[in-house]
Amino acid sequence: MTDFNNTSQVSGSFRDPSGFLFFENEKIYRQINQYYKANYDLLMSSGLYDKLAEDGLLVAHSDVTGSVSAQSEQVYKIIQPEFIPFISYPYEWCFGEFKDAALLTLELQKTALEHGMSLKDASAYNIQFKNGKPILIDTLSFEKYEEGKPWVAYKQFCQHFLAPLALMRYRDLRMNQLMKSFIDGVPLEMASELLPKRTHLKFGLLTHIHMHAKSQKHYSDKAIKIGAGKISKFQLLALVDSLESFIKNLNLKKTATEWGDYYDNTNYSDDSLGNKKEIISGFIDKISPKKVWDVGANMGFFSRIASDKNIPTISFDIDPIAVEKNYLGMKKNGEKNILPLILDVTNPSPAIGWENEERHSLIERGPTDLAMALALIHHLAISNNTPLVKIAGFFAQICQNLIIEFVPKSDSNTQRLLLTREDIFPNYNEEGFEKDFGKFFEIIERQKVKNSERTLYLMKKK
Repeated sequence: MTDFNNTSQVSGSFRDPSGFLFFENEKIYRQINQYYKANYDLLMSSGLYDKLAEDGLLVAHSDVTGSVSAQSEQVYKIIQPEFIPFISYPYEWCFGEFKDAALLTLELQKTALEHGMSLKDASAYNIQFKNGKPILIDTLSFEKYEEGKPWVAYKQFCQHFLAPLALMRYRDLRMNQLMKSFIDGVPLEMASELLPKRTHLKFGLLTHIHMHAKSQKHYSDKAIKIGAGKISKFQLLALVDSLESFIKNLNLKKTATEWGDYYDNTNYSDDSLGNKKEIISGFIDKISPKKVWDVGANMGFFSRIASDKNIPTISFDIDPIAVEKNYLGMKKNGEKNILPLILDVTNPSPAIGWENEERHSLIERGPTDLAMALALIHHLAISNNTPLVKIAGFFAQICQNLIIEFVPKSDSNTQRLLLTREDIFPNYNEEGFEKDFGKFFEIIERQKVKNSERTLYLMKKK
């Protein structure tokens, strides 16, 4: 788990000579090096920072130079950026989140050009979600625009955004998982080979992926003269407009997934569902958490019990369509306290990158004040053969308090899971559940859900 108490440089912030992030006494700061002095001064004097911060497109910051210790002799300024409470990664985003992050990046580039600057970085990892919308968190992503200079971040944009989006649309929604293996973005040559042949007929993909990949391969072993391939500002804006137009019109085809219509097939009656909501709401009020993780949230029906109380809530689910529906619903309703993300509980996001420290694991990004695991335990224990004590141990690592629903073998959904397999789970019962979870948690309260076989528990970590 991440320790923010001592002074320490953020592990994923070492590649840029312009500066880096560091924590000191639970607060985050960014050191700006002398190397970036001219560009930072232009960012602040051109009006670009003010415009982006006012529009909520770039994290706001305050200048704390002199009041916080510099981390190296290269220091020019130290700023304190607005804190983003939960850092998510592209391989955890649904298609809609990926698309909105891409469109934000292009909007940033167009706005930068209006102010005499250009994005030098187009990394998907520089985008986070705040108040339901994507936002740039890297203040040092801009440089002075030079007439005739190509967009240096064009290739990175295509690898970090366009290629994953195209693969998710034309191959499989889960293709964003490639970003785990290719931390610097999906190689365009690979994307070109994986995309269906028919995508050669789509101008956006033909130009920005297929021909781009072919050009990269052609020039991979050739020296490129500096200054070659000049491009006018008009042409650069046309390039950005081309990418923006294509991505705006990139929509998911209708896809059926296992849990995408979960609430159409639930075995809860209206009375049971209402009672379950009341119990969960009461449990949340007893804890008064500052943040909640809903694990196995589907489309976030119960996540909204917490988010509607103005509690920042991460709404995790394994099903990309369920997460997509959750995200689109959040946008439609203008909800600000909920963030839908893709997560496989049996294989949560690992620590990856240089020294396995650039991108943190799910566990390292915790613990949260309260986790909810509703209608999940039977899938983990029976579908995935995970012992109850292991499940309890996992939740003990990610939360201080837990609301969990026990679904017994007599429940119709559990019966369905056992139809096609032998019952090798003699300890899967309420007594075994309480015994194993009792090794990690104190049971504060338990309540039966009206007109159902299920029990809701409120637990506190020992």
